[in-house]
Amino acid sequence: MRILIGGIVAGVVVFLWGIVGHMLLPLGRTGLKMLPNEEPVLSAMRRSIPEPGLYLFPGMDMSKAPSQAEQKAWEAKYSSGPVGLLVYRPHGGKPLSLKLFGIELLSNIAACWVAAMILTRIAGGFGARVWAVTLMGLFGWLAISISYWNWYGFPGSYTMAEGIDQVVGAFFAGLVLAGIIKRAPG
Repeated sequence: MRILIGGIVAGVVVFLWGIVGHMLLPLGRTGLKMLPNEEPVLSAMRRSIPEPGLYLFPGMDMSKAPSQAEQKAWEAKYSSGPVGLLVYRPHGGKPLSLKLFGIELLSNIAACWVAAMILTRIAGGFGARVWAVTLMGLFGWLAISISYWNWYGFPGSYTMAEGIDQVVGAFFAGLVLAGIIKRAPG
């Protein structure tokens, strides 16, 4: 029961930290820019991209192995640029809907429930258990956000802000979980 309660309470704390970090602090907008000449770009996108998706450009058909000539042509296009990753939804949506907040809250609770499960297996005092959960946040940031920075060119400032967001959120979750979850026998 403590694992469930810990996951819920810590998840709510992480969710609240996310609100503070993204709405009151600059973490949610660091590294993001507006498109210059946005309307002509958006008009071209509306005409050219009918389906939502994650688009990598320059593109290459990933459903088959490219020939040597196709690979060289793609590498030349990639080298000369532009290069990018586009998350695209042609029909938009509500930017701050209850559904989006609900999914965020549930994902935070699920993540904290996983951390609570791990914490039941960790011996050590309060500080060691807080540190363990904080390191879980650092692990996630290093494994995901640094890869996105490296491979897809996510801005360094965005990546650093994401690291602060993840590690501080994990630290707060660790404080809550270390207080609720009994430590493993040492």
